[in-house]
Amino acid sequence: MAQWSSTLLYIAFILYLIATLFFGGSIRDKRNDQKGVNRWGRIGMGLTLIGFAAQLGYFFTRWIAAGHAPVSNLFEFTTFFGMMLVGAFIIIYFLYQSTILGLFALPIALLVIAYASMFPREVSPLIPALQSDWLKIHVTTVSAGEAILAISFVAGLIYLLKKVNHAQDKKQSFWLESVMYGLIVVVGFIAASTTFTLMGYSSEFQYVNQAGQEAVEEYSMPALVVPHEAELLTADKMESSVEMPAFINAHKLNTVLWSFIIGTGIYWLLRLIARKKISLWIQKYMNNVNLDLMDEIGYRSVLIGFPVFTLGGLIFAMIWAQIAWSRFWGWDPKEVWALITFLFYAAFLHFRLSKGWHGEKSAWLAVIGFIIIMFNLVAVNLIIAGLHSYA
Repeated sequence: MAQWSSTLLYIAFILYLIATLFFGGSIRDKRNDQKGVNRWGRIGMGLTLIGFAAQLGYFFTRWIAAGHAPVSNLFEFTTFFGMMLVGAFIIIYFLYQSTILGLFALPIALLVIAYASMFPREVSPLIPALQSDWLKIHVTTVSAGEAILAISFVAGLIYLLKKVNHAQDKKQSFWLESVMYGLIVVVGFIAASTTFTLMGYSSEFQYVNQAGQEAVEEYSMPALVVPHEAELLTADKMESSVEMPAFINAHKLNTVLWSFIIGTGIYWLLRLIARKKISLWIQKYMNNVNLDLMDEIGYRSVLIGFPVFTLGGLIFAMIWAQIAWSRFWGWDPKEVWALITFLFYAAFLHFRLSKGWHGEKSAWLAVIGFIIIMFNLVAVNLIIAGLHSYA
């Protein structure tokens, strides 16, 4: 059953990738039907629906294989988040018939799923701390809320790619290009991880951790930085690297460095091909974008996603925390960032409704909100230790 699950996830990934190409073709083809959707868009949407069905199949077959809801570790949670993002896009598509959303939403879902594949994928029993019905209640609502909020980022990014005047507004042009660079760095992480995995690269270092205990760190990428006073155990690996202080996690820093190196290389290669900024190159395909529609989609996504996230990320989380740890709140890093996310989107709605922050201001807030969500998903999960570290 686990093998079937992996196969279905792979099929979903491939279908999303092909669907993205068709959504790209839809913005070049001006022949629309009575609903404003052309043949390319209909094919892309059909492939997306089939891919989503395949990913649902992955979710339920893994559930059967594991005996519990597959949202208990970073691989399972992140793939579920990607599935919810696609599901949110499908709902928005049928409400607004906007194929250009698919051209941006699906690549982000693909990045999320590819990012998930970097974590251990073995089906394992739940540890005692997670053996509760609140696991699936809390985690699924958090993921669904964040996925809907991610659609506001997609709409906001499309709005900015269409609206920002690169010649007149250098500041906005710089920050928009920085967002594009950040997305490409994520591609760099996936490219680096995949490349060295396919090459079969592996090296091990022995060192003394901060607890004063001997530990072994296995590197899946060549070591640019190594743990403090580390000894290379892998005889056939010659390393030329920088030794880090004891308080720095050298292994994770090494992954970050490779992500930036490969991502920066991909970015400048694309710049060389396009002969201009990536955001400016994409802008020429944004002629038919309806800015008012993107603004409305971004706002409504927050209007729906915010209460769903609040329910899962704060209310359900506090109930489970009281049951598991006998306290509603404890300033754990994940709890703090859930609160930061809640406060940010509460401010988003306040500025939107009370201060009239529409258009570009609203779009930038949506972009910043997604950065907060991704920081919570990546940095807080991987780097900052806390009660949620078992994930």
